[in-house]
Amino acid sequence: MSDFLLELRSEEIPARMQAGARAELEKLFRREMDAAGVECGEITVWSTPRRLALIARGLPEATEAVSEELKGPPVGAPDQALDGFCRKAGVDKGNLETRDVKGRATYFAVKNVPGRATKDLLAEAIPAIIRDFSWPKSMRWGAASISTESLRWVRPLSGIVALLGDDVVECEVHGVTSGSVTLGHRFHHSGDITIGNADDYAKKLRAGHVIVDHAERQDLIRSGAAKVASKAGLKLVEDEGLVIENAGLTEWPVPLLGRFEEDFLEVPPETIQLTARVNQKYFVCEDEAGELANAFICTANIEAEDGGARVVDGNRKVLAARLSDARFFWDVDRKKTLAEHAKGLERITFHEKLGTVADKVERVAKLARWLVEEGVVKGADADMAEQAARLAKADLVTEMVGEFPELQGLMGGYYARAEGLPDAVADAIRDHYKPVGQGDEVPSAPVTVAVSLADKLDTLAGFFVIGEKPSGSKDPFALRRAELAIIHLITKNSLRSSWEDLHATASDGHYGSALTARLKRYGEKLLGFDAYRYPDRPDQDDSIGIGPEDVHNWSFEAEKVSRGITDAQKPLSEFLIDRLKVQQREAGVRHDLIDAVFALGGEDDLVRLLARVKALQSFMDTEDGANLLAGYKRAANILKKEDWHGAEGEIARTGEEDPLALVDDPDMKAVIDAKMNERHAKELSYEPETAEKALMDALATSEPAAARAIEAEDFSGAMAALASLRAPIDRFFDEVTVNADEENKRAHRLDLLAAFRAAVHKVADFSRIEG
Repeated sequence: MSDFLLELRSEEIPARMQAGARAELEKLFRREMDAAGVECGEITVWSTPRRLALIARGLPEATEAVSEELKGPPVGAPDQALDGFCRKAGVDKGNLETRDVKGRATYFAVKNVPGRATKDLLAEAIPAIIRDFSWPKSMRWGAASISTESLRWVRPLSGIVALLGDDVVECEVHGVTSGSVTLGHRFHHSGDITIGNADDYAKKLRAGHVIVDHAERQDLIRSGAAKVASKAGLKLVEDEGLVIENAGLTEWPVPLLGRFEEDFLEVPPETIQLTARVNQKYFVCEDEAGELANAFICTANIEAEDGGARVVDGNRKVLAARLSDARFFWDVDRKKTLAEHAKGLERITFHEKLGTVADKVERVAKLARWLVEEGVVKGADADMAEQAARLAKADLVTEMVGEFPELQGLMGGYYARAEGLPDAVADAIRDHYKPVGQGDEVPSAPVTVAVSLADKLDTLAGFFVIGEKPSGSKDPFALRRAELAIIHLITKNSLRSSWEDLHATASDGHYGSALTARLKRYGEKLLGFDAYRYPDRPDQDDSIGIGPEDVHNWSFEAEKVSRGITDAQKPLSEFLIDRLKVQQREAGVRHDLIDAVFALGGEDDLVRLLARVKALQSFMDTEDGANLLAGYKRAANILKKEDWHGAEGEIARTGEEDPLALVDDPDMKAVIDAKMNERHAKELSYEPETAEKALMDALATSEPAAARAIEAEDFSGAMAALASLRAPIDRFFDEVTVNADEENKRAHRLDLLAAFRAAVHKVADFSRIEG
């Protein structure tokens, strides 16, 4: 057994590509070894800015000889079939063997594959790995680059180290030959480094001031940056992404702390941090009070003789120039109010079929006000919600957000506070994009919730109205993420509203916008008519010059838009339900229980629906739940076999009115239900058996109790009421013959099972539950 080392050295590999490159190298190496029949042991892959390295442990010296058999066509098959088989197997007809297969002579091709030295297999594999390597971006170089057949690599490939044990694996790839020689640090080491084998690779490179293990470099940056910050009495602002990026930029990382002018701290701290992070790859620090300090930490790639003073000074000057730009943007943007900035949104197209961002803002403002005034979002001021919505997108046209798009919303909040707007408005502007993704903070401030929910509802409804729905893996407008955000906003803040109402109201905003846009072709005189208030058609009115042809065109366009709105409603609801199921499954809720509650229909209050699902899951985890499910399935199977629908089923099939459906008072329903059961019992032409009577009595008690609990949204209580049916239904099946010889007994007992099924269905459709 021998260890194999492969190093591919090149000019600087971008830090963002190194993780993918490590995975790609391992994948291609395993592919080649699997194809050659070589079993691999442990594989380690490292990267630095100038090299990719792979070490595979425990490779055999050679592969074993094997005999391969391939079954062919039967004897007597057409010549074309036999010729095709021979070509596929790579054998001549004369070398085929015949064997008996189920009484029929059949051709077999037998190939004896001799064992090969692993060294030779690796010599063939290395060029294949390099040629097939996939980079996000790659290049050709040198004189050979005039041909499309030349090698593509992320940066010019300059060296290959390939060692199996102590021996060089000889190969050549587009003029680059393999060997045992590599290079150390670009500045700290001159001359070649000769590698003996895989075991001394990392040691010799370390001696050449190269830490080849990327994970070790990350640890050094992480701990070193925290150390220099602590030494200065500061606390490092942790940034794992920046740690990984700096490790990908250095082979010998040395964290250094520098200072910038305190005047720059007048700029919002997020701006300073983003400027330092994005443009310069610097860490920032906080003081003892948790405020941003005028300090940065850069990661040098050398150990400077002066302790890094000149390196820090150079980086400070570059950062100062960047921060000066940020301060300039901050000062210029504050010369205009957010309302003045918002006028620029008229020049930005949100979507060609949905108008400008200004159009979207108008719709969101109306929707946010509606959410507050209708009591969907409680505790918010409607005027503040509308004001925040009208200003929420204004920072998109500011200089700061133009330079740093990541700061949209956040800068709007700062500008709002700078001009003295209420904190609730500033907070809503800042946070209205949230939640952006999984694990992101869900807003809870009422004004923020109203604006955030309105913004996402408008986006979702708009794209569904114009037919831009997600399909398969394609979701260019991130509508799945928007729907999940809506679900989080509703559930985390216990917003009580019908999702049908939310979708319909959001779609209505697009109705007015779309109708007005389509009518522009008929002249400015039509735009004076309030399309939002009168969506069907304007009356013919000579005073504004609307003639019969205009009325016809209006009606035609209005009908098209109205049909689009209506057609979007059902898919919108289905989309929400689908996203909700996905979200709940990820949260650990059984999919069959979700289906069991959804199957009831008529439930479009997310908070209430999820409370019912949660209660059902808790109930099904108990012994009562499991046994009741078993009893339900037994009853349902009997009813299905007998094609028996029961009283409720007959009402549903015939369309007759259920007398209890006309009663609103749950207590009165219970009284009427009990009286009906009592009367029904008296009308029986036989004396029910003890177990039969017990089930009748239990249903008379538990069904109204469950109904009252559901009405009060006490779903745990509803489950407890159902649990009381467990013992009676078990006893009923043990002691009572359902399919009795007497028709009246049989009919009553089937009706009793149907009533039991109906009682259970008031809580959930147990037929959807597995088990």
